[in-house]
Amino acid sequence: MSAIEYEIKGSGDDEVNFDDLHKPSDMDNLRPLPRISIHSFCESEVMLRVMERLGSDRRMGKVSLRITNGDIAAAAGMFSSSPTPNLIILETKCDPSRLMDELSPLAEVCDPSTRVVIVGHYNDISLYRDLIRNGISEYLVAPVKMSDLLSSISAIFVDPEAEPLGRNIAFIGAKGGVGSSTIAHNCAFGISNLFSTETILADFDLPFGTANIDFDQDPAQGIAEAVFSPERLDEMFLDRLLTKCSEHLSLLAAPSMLDRAYDFDRAAFQPVMELLQRTAPVAVLDIPHGWCEWTRSVLAEADEVVITAVPDLANLRNTKNMLDSLKKMRPNDKPPHLVLNQVGMAKRPEIAPADFFEPLEISPIAIIPFDVQLFGNAANSGRMISEIDAKSPVAETFSQIAHLVTGRASAKKAKKPGLGKIMELLKRK
Repeated sequence: MSAIEYEIKGSGDDEVNFDDLHKPSDMDNLRPLPRISIHSFCESEVMLRVMERLGSDRRMGKVSLRITNGDIAAAAGMFSSSPTPNLIILETKCDPSRLMDELSPLAEVCDPSTRVVIVGHYNDISLYRDLIRNGISEYLVAPVKMSDLLSSISAIFVDPEAEPLGRNIAFIGAKGGVGSSTIAHNCAFGISNLFSTETILADFDLPFGTANIDFDQDPAQGIAEAVFSPERLDEMFLDRLLTKCSEHLSLLAAPSMLDRAYDFDRAAFQPVMELLQRTAPVAVLDIPHGWCEWTRSVLAEADEVVITAVPDLANLRNTKNMLDSLKKMRPNDKPPHLVLNQVGMAKRPEIAPADFFEPLEISPIAIIPFDVQLFGNAANSGRMISEIDAKSPVAETFSQIAHLVTGRASAKKAKKPGLGKIMELLKRK
């Protein structure tokens, strides 16, 4: 067991509000863990549930996790006849005066490379120092937050000198034709221009993608080569597939051809997503409307998800179903962002925005009015909204969305002034 020094975390109180242990806070900047094995031994129901919740986190996707209801003696007995994993997490209620003796049988059977994290019930600085001196990697005081536990594991196994990972932001429509791609493309353009940030727009709709048309590009290669040749994927290969759209925006275009069937397994796009994270600070993923294994996998792994809907009953139902499913798939992440698009279309019966949001129990980050002239001109000329009319309320709204999905603004700030102006216009109709 190796020694790494960390702060003691936790309060040591016996009263536990379990919901407080799983708030998706302080986790946005944690990197995915590498392929390691973890075995946890839990003495309490609370710790058992914390570990189960940890196992469902997307950052644990490569981790082999085993959870056992048992104490230190159970761990020592198990590993006396089997190899130890990369990390052992032990919960113990043992008195500090006896803990070192309890750990001795386990130390005798542990591989030298195995790390140990202890979750104890005594906030004792002398105990902490003794444990660290004797090779324990971390000591946390129960009840432990899942974010603290994940952070501690990350501190042990993730190289602090590694380059920071970029953010993958996935855009998907609640229904076909709601304008999700248009919003994704305008946001990618806005992120690259507003923040002078290297941004990659990846069009995941291989048969029908429109990113190449929207940016007036006709690349010979793109995302198809990346998906169908994962063994060739590296930074140099990706660089050859990218098309420059502006100073800071590159496009990984879809072939938009029907010369083959585009059937993918669950993990088909994961190598592309991992490479995008290592290549650029921001990658905008334009996901086609659909619900299959690979789209579920992409949405589960993305750092942010943006759902676009229009105000009708089918979109309301689909949005509700998607929010519920994504909450189960991403239990430790913030809820997806919601954009209500094409509001105020003439002669079309609509659900009022307030009535649309009420059953969803979520506030939108933007409400975009229907403007056939503005969006039509942009689409037909291969330009973005801010290039057509930079002073329009819609251009301002796209700017606010770009700030929100990159974490540069709060939801409250995003409603001013563009969203407020749009709501006033809608009230006048």
